[in-house]
Amino acid sequence: MIARAKKYIDAIISFRKPDGWICPCKDEERKTYDTWAVQLISKTLTFYYECSKDKQIPDVIYRVLKNYYEMLKVGEITLLDWGKARWFECFIAINFTYNRCGEEWLKDLAKILKEQGLNYNESVSLWERPLNRWRFDTHIVNMGMMLKSEAVSYGILNEEYTDNAEKLHEILKNYNGTPVGLFTGDECLSGLSPIQGTELCAVAEQMYSYEILYACTGDKKWAERLEMLAFNTLPATISDDMWTHQYDQMSNQVACVKFPGKSLFRTNGSEAHLFGLESNFGCCTANFNQAWPKFALSAFMHSDDTVINAVPVPSELKADGKYIKLETNYPFENSFKYTVETEKAFTFKIRIPSFAENLTVNGKAANAEELSFEIAAGEKLETQISFDISVCLEKRPHDLNTVKCGSLIFSLPIKYEQKMLEYERDGVERKFPYCDYEYIPVSDWNYAYCSSEFEIRRNGVGDIPFSSQNPTVTVKASVRKINWGFEDGYDTVCAKIPESREPVSEKEEIVLYPYGCAKLRMTELPVTE
Repeated sequence: MIARAKKYIDAIISFRKPDGWICPCKDEERKTYDTWAVQLISKTLTFYYECSKDKQIPDVIYRVLKNYYEMLKVGEITLLDWGKARWFECFIAINFTYNRCGEEWLKDLAKILKEQGLNYNESVSLWERPLNRWRFDTHIVNMGMMLKSEAVSYGILNEEYTDNAEKLHEILKNYNGTPVGLFTGDECLSGLSPIQGTELCAVAEQMYSYEILYACTGDKKWAERLEMLAFNTLPATISDDMWTHQYDQMSNQVACVKFPGKSLFRTNGSEAHLFGLESNFGCCTANFNQAWPKFALSAFMHSDDTVINAVPVPSELKADGKYIKLETNYPFENSFKYTVETEKAFTFKIRIPSFAENLTVNGKAANAEELSFEIAAGEKLETQISFDISVCLEKRPHDLNTVKCGSLIFSLPIKYEQKMLEYERDGVERKFPYCDYEYIPVSDWNYAYCSSEFEIRRNGVGDIPFSSQNPTVTVKASVRKINWGFEDGYDTVCAKIPESREPVSEKEEIVLYPYGCAKLRMTELPVTE
């Protein structure tokens, strides 16, 4: 995989023009070319260098950015379309380069990009009442990306940090929020509805924004929001073997079958929720693969000589004479074993989630939002931490409810059969294994909770932690059937709101799956007496 990555990186670099221009277009097309390509490749090269230490990369980034600056400064090019909407993406490479060379033109480049880029604070009125219209300033992937814009830009622009991301996050959540921390967007913002979808690219980009925001601010709310996305939305929209994925996922998703005639989605087609190699459009095929690696890279962060365990996932850190190993099955189990060895003295901090209860450290009760350990040079430390998490009902719009346990959301799973779809498009045969699949429900889904008492069961972690067949953790719940009904015009989409909440059956005990395990699911349900 490393060799394959370098092959492509070297090929991209080899096509640079002598002045540093790296975009794949003819010279006479530069003025009308969308230079999001510059922003994206410079960010990609920055990540590639941090992981590979390929010595040629810093100079390549420098020359690409210098050429970008010189052309923007004289008006030879301007920001267009995606580049205008995603101007802040370039700041990953700008900050990297400025920290290495400190040259003032990088500050000028930063200023030009912000001045020419979209100001999303001026678009919030469009988020409160989404329309069935494709726009850059309501596009869901742009929404996920732009949350980090102040965090990556305020330093080099010499501006005061205002936590603008929180203000925008609150508006998006209030008018387009989902129970798993996403915002609806199929493909643009889609309101407060459990049957509207969210694009997989938005999951990857929103996760990355939260990683940046936590790294920038140290505010634990961003780390907890990151966990919600990583442990629910990312695995939910990808098959167990990671070979197929959805373009759009829904929180109440009773079938993944082509819509008859008119698409339910605001600006996506009727096949965007099918599982396939390239369902609807190829961007998610290329983009979702970055989400897990970046999440892993964010497990540990540092501030000067302090190392912080930001996200408690199974991991090892080897850096600057320090070694830290974390053994855990979180979020399915809530115990953690840390082994620390170091050649140099440093401070080690561990973030404790706000929902943790009955925290213990090496068997002794503790009460803290963050644990801190002073590690002496040559010292070896072993620490055992554990805490409890309660299962609860969380209120949702339309008088619906979601079952939550820490960072895990639980759904009523729906059994299904797969129907393989082989076809030809644009002259390319989409035969197995490059085909799509419809998921056709074969079990009931029209339920309401009839009790707020839940019983959690931990089943042990297997080879596929988010298995759709053998979930690692489940919750037993009491339900009754109701006449839920279908959305008008569809027979494979449940109604946005139940037609009736009156029970039509006796009480049943069912087993809820983690949202990430339930490929067909009901996540937002009413509660009936």
